[in-house]
Amino acid sequence: MKKTITEKILRGRAGELVERPIDLIMCHDVTTPPAIKMLKKIGINKVWDKNKIVVCPDHFVPNKDIQSAELAKELDQWVKEQGIKHYYKLGCHGVCHAILPEQGHVKPGMVIVGADSHTCTYGALGSFSTGIGSTDAAYVLASGKLWFKVPPTLRFNITGKMPKGFSAKDIILYIISQIGVDGAQYKAMEFGGEVIHRLLDEEKMTICNMAIEAGAKNGIIETKDYYSDKGCKYEKVYNYNISDLEPIVAYPHLPSKGKPISKAVRDNIKIDQVFIGSCTNGRYSDMEQAAQILKGKKVKARTIIIPATTEVYKKCLKNGLIELFLESGCVVSTPTCGPCLGGHMGVLAQGEKCVSTTNRNFVGRMGHPKSQVYLASPRVAAISAIKGKIAHPR
Repeated sequence: MKKTITEKILRGRAGELVERPIDLIMCHDVTTPPAIKMLKKIGINKVWDKNKIVVCPDHFVPNKDIQSAELAKELDQWVKEQGIKHYYKLGCHGVCHAILPEQGHVKPGMVIVGADSHTCTYGALGSFSTGIGSTDAAYVLASGKLWFKVPPTLRFNITGKMPKGFSAKDIILYIISQIGVDGAQYKAMEFGGEVIHRLLDEEKMTICNMAIEAGAKNGIIETKDYYSDKGCKYEKVYNYNISDLEPIVAYPHLPSKGKPISKAVRDNIKIDQVFIGSCTNGRYSDMEQAAQILKGKKVKARTIIIPATTEVYKKCLKNGLIELFLESGCVVSTPTCGPCLGGHMGVLAQGEKCVSTTNRNFVGRMGHPKSQVYLASPRVAAISAIKGKIAHPR
């Protein structure tokens, strides 16, 4: 029987309920402590497999307040009690969805879960990966299994030539602008076509990372060994030629409000802050894109740049990017999720506007409910920082 990649990995047909062994679970400092409490409450004191758990404190690190310090402490004690091998604490830390692929934990064909909605990132490398809640995380930590309803698959064929200033972030923002934030509700978003195949793995991660912003269960891209059969059944096929598109900016307060950069320029949107980083656009290739724009220039808007992992930070330092950012007037931080969720290191005040390379721009996402967040690529973010308003990365 001909199947999609997602159906193959989950070993079922769309709509079927299947119980699957979990190959890997990602745990971080916000959603894992509640799962630990659940297990302790019912007397389960040992995880099913200490080698299939990757722990990444990232949301509120370095600890921003007493509450986050307590969460980090609880996570640290649990890791030591369980003898968990893969623990990326401060000093070798980073944003979870950048750490796992970087450190070789993600392989094609794996079933990966994590108590974080952007766990769908790992589908860029041919795995089935999806976000779960703390309760499901507790179940997985105890049993190593989880039930899934196999999602139907939407196929997105991306063809044409990448326009100047265009990037992987623009591809996914464009797609979401076309189908809406519920356009892939509990579906698998499968990305293919000549443009996708030419992208770096890091760029593919940007696309799969934001599948959840269209409501998808998972995002996935084929590999040499894991691909959909010819003639398999897709619920729907979308064909987009991007040759004549412009870079995209998602207006407040939804990722689906993507507009061409020319409209944003005409709207003359003055900004207070720029944030370049996160699990969406904090990898080295993103840092390079920003550096190419910022080199030799000075920023007019408050600009925060956060490499996603310690390794990315070290590479930026080695290749002179950190100095370049500082010379441009930017602030550079140690890896953290902080600004993305309005946690710390870049919280917005009332009325402030921010261009961000993150994945969400909901009301109050990065701070005050009356602040505004515009989602864009590192290139658009960098040129906007220089101009003090949303600008075209020509």
